[in-house]
Formats: sequence, C-alpha cells, structure tokens
Amino acid sequence: MSGLTKSSIARKVVMALSGLFLVLFLGQHFTINITSVIAPDTFNEWSHFMGYNPLVQYLLQPILIAGVIVHFVMGFVLEIQNNRARGVKYVKYNGSSNAPWVSRNMIVSGAVILAFLALHFYDFWVHEMTYKYIESSPQDPTRYYAETVEKFEPIWRTVLYVISFGLLALHLLHGFASSFQTMGVNNKYTPAIQKFTKIYAIVIPLGFAFIALYHHFNPITH
Repeated sequence: MSGLTKSSIARKVVMALSGLFLVLFLGQHFTINITSVIAPDTFNEWSHFMGYNPLVQYLLQPILIAGVIVHFVMGFVLEIQNNRARGVKYVKYNGSSNAPWVSRNMIVSGAVILAFLALHFYDFWVHEMTYKYIESSPQDPTRYYAETVEKFEPIWRTVLYVISFGLLALHLLHGFASSFQTMGVNNKYTPAIQKFTKIYAIVIPLGFAFIALYHHFNPITH
C-alpha cells in the first residue's frame, strides 16, 4: 500500500508539472497569436522565427509534444485509478456535498481538448511539416498571417475552436490552481495565486476565441 501511495503521489506530481509547463506554453502561444490581430507583420516575423529556429524545432518542440502526451496519459491513468479506488461513481450531484462539476469532469473536458489538439496539430503543425519537409517549399516569411486567417474561414472550424476554448477555460479553472496545491504551495501567497489562476483561466481562452472569431469575420479579400 505504501508503494501504491507513493506511485499515486508521483503520478499527481508529474501531472501537475506537465500541466504547469503546458500553461506556460499556452501563454507564449497566445502572445504570438494575438499579434495576428494587432500586428500581422510581427506575427509573420515571430512565426517564421518559431518555424525555422533550430533550438525551437529540434529541442523545444519535441519537449512540448512530450509534455502534451505525458499530461493527458497521466490524466487518464489517474482517472482510472480513482474510479477503481472509489468503487462506485457519484449517484447524483448534491451541490456542495460533492465536488464541483468541473473537478468531477476533468477527464471529459480533457478528452475534448485532446481531440481539439489533434485538429489544431493537423491544421498547423502537419501543414508546416508538409510545407518544409515533404514539399521542400522555399522559406516565405510573409505566408503565416494569410495561412492562419484562411483556416478560420469555414464557420464549422471557427465554432469548434470557440467551443474547445470554452472547455479549456473550465479545465484550467480547476486544473491550474490544483497544480499548485499538488506541488504543496500553501502559504500567504496562496489567495493571490488562486486569483491569478482564475483570471488566467478565463482571459487566455477568451483571447484565443476572440482571435478565431476576428479572423472569421475579417477574411483576406483577393
């Protein structure tokens, strides 16, 4: 039992650390993407740098992919472990007597976000790999803005992105703060950390949804 407990704690720590890593990436990703709305030339410059910088491509990108895999695999493992330990699921939701809906359904929001990430990788990462390594197309530092706007022209893709970002907000509202708790952060700064995580969980996904809607309603006319 001692070994099982230590293993469970280790899994939760790995889950928390990978989650915090992905939150940092989310903020960086948003910083770049919001420039597609306010400064398209800057968006092209930053995107080109990220797309061709060897450190980003051959070190940071594999680490990011590994972080995504570890976080979601560990989430599913912990969910299975918790279900076995609990024996029975909640019969019904009794308000504050049970955990909030968000915390009880992290696996659901996580699964939907994972499906969204698959679409996002297909839309941008697979396209980028095809452009550079399969088609061997020449470098074009000005192509990123037009390619991004084009992705949001179909209404179904824009709606799917907005819904996914809404679920991401719900996921972060519980998961971001919980990561600090798992790491044992409990001091005088805890209230400020909890407030920051809530603001972050709402503002960043809302910002991504705004970007998708902005490009849908402001297509490039030729």
